[in-house]
Amino acid sequence: MSENNPILCRSRFVIPLSEKNRAERIEDGFILTVGSEIAEVGPWSEKKGEAILKQYGGNLKIMGFNGNAAKAVASGVPKLNTVMMPGFVKAHGHDHEQPLIGIAKDVPLTEWLDKAVNPFTGYINENGDMLTKELGMSPQLLTYLMARVADINYGITTSMVHHCNHSKYHAAEIARANEAAGTTMIVAIGGQDRFYYEALLDTPEEAVERLQKASEIEGLERTSFCPGPDQLFSNSRKVLVPLKAWARENNTLFHIHSSEEPKTTAWFKKEIEPGMTPVQYADSIGILDENSVLAHQVNCIPEDLEILAKTGTKIVHNPLANTILGSGMPPVIEMMKMGIPVAISTDGSGSADNQNIIAAARAAAQYQKAFHQDATLLKSEKLLEMITVTPSSILRKNQGELSPGKQADFVLLDLNQPNMIPTRLDNVMENIIWAANGSEISTVVASGRILKEDYRIRDFIDGTKPDEIMAKVQHMSELYAEYRKTMKPISGTGAHK
Repeated sequence: MSENNPILCRSRFVIPLSEKNRAERIEDGFILTVGSEIAEVGPWSEKKGEAILKQYGGNLKIMGFNGNAAKAVASGVPKLNTVMMPGFVKAHGHDHEQPLIGIAKDVPLTEWLDKAVNPFTGYINENGDMLTKELGMSPQLLTYLMARVADINYGITTSMVHHCNHSKYHAAEIARANEAAGTTMIVAIGGQDRFYYEALLDTPEEAVERLQKASEIEGLERTSFCPGPDQLFSNSRKVLVPLKAWARENNTLFHIHSSEEPKTTAWFKKEIEPGMTPVQYADSIGILDENSVLAHQVNCIPEDLEILAKTGTKIVHNPLANTILGSGMPPVIEMMKMGIPVAISTDGSGSADNQNIIAAARAAAQYQKAFHQDATLLKSEKLLEMITVTPSSILRKNQGELSPGKQADFVLLDLNQPNMIPTRLDNVMENIIWAANGSEISTVVASGRILKEDYRIRDFIDGTKPDEIMAKVQHMSELYAEYRKTMKPISGTGAHK
């Protein structure tokens, strides 16, 4: 059976999150996908089932059914004990961080960059030939493939990846990994020209040329590129202005870290752009508009929020990394009250240590409820929107909800797990946020292709085997651990000296 065959899935519960009714909860519902799009979603009936079986016959893939679809009858279509909902959309992450789990913990952001990200990406860059021979592929490609495995495992079918540090030189490899995995990705190509590890500094011409070259890679179906200068503190107006001009000329997003860590944000205002916050600086040089997406924006003043609302700038909140690195938490509730779109994401695995986007949503709510001493904030329905509908809108993608004509991305959460019992129609949304731990995602479908089924991540489109990728990453991490014992310290990122 072809991977592009129509798919019929009947589920005990369906949460469409569709525009016509975000709060809708369907008991005994179904989805029909044809090609890469959703054809139908709604309550199940045998009459509807018979019509689908008659139309698609033996070409149909019926989830949970092992017999001949051509001979199936509607009464025999299994109702899976699952919750069906849209695939998760991650609006900010770093695919080069997956092998960094557990490295350089208990330190703030800029020290972590100098002790974890820059040494690792430098190591695989400088030892590429040796590692390629040892691993059977480039270490960059291996790292990006592992990140795809991690995303699929947690039900993330679409992402915007901030491709920073040494990884910015490897756009072709990350595109190859994404195309192989069958996920959808925007790659924000990073860059720096000041206050950063010297080996990574760019000229404006180099930054634009690297972005243009990436955008001309041929044969990509699910991968696109946009400017992604790394940090506002690490990029001068000489780089930011032409990169934003490129984004406007090519109708792309513009993605950058902003106001993430308190000491660096204070240092920025005192020494880098005296008297201006990062947001005020960005606004002063004209790079904020409805197609600008800021990651973090933790440390704000009221004027920052006014600028963000006025310009239509979007925010991606990363609560796992923000808490682990001690950066603080952004004023999410104030942002939302002012009409600033806010998505919840996971950041990279090096800082968040996993891609469990359900855990990220839960952490975001826990903090805001406690900080504001208001248990009514960020209800489950809104949190689910913030990891599906909202980031899909921010990324300008045709997914994030289960509706006809949308991209056929959906996940199934297994209700047979002890922590998910009891689940009923009235508490199904709440249980996803408060009872689930992320390991219940048994099935993942992206663009009408099954990426994970019955807890097993399938081989990628190009034949890549997830088990082999995981074993090679384990081996590479052990080689890197040995290298770390004798490596020279790196310093010079941001305010960290």
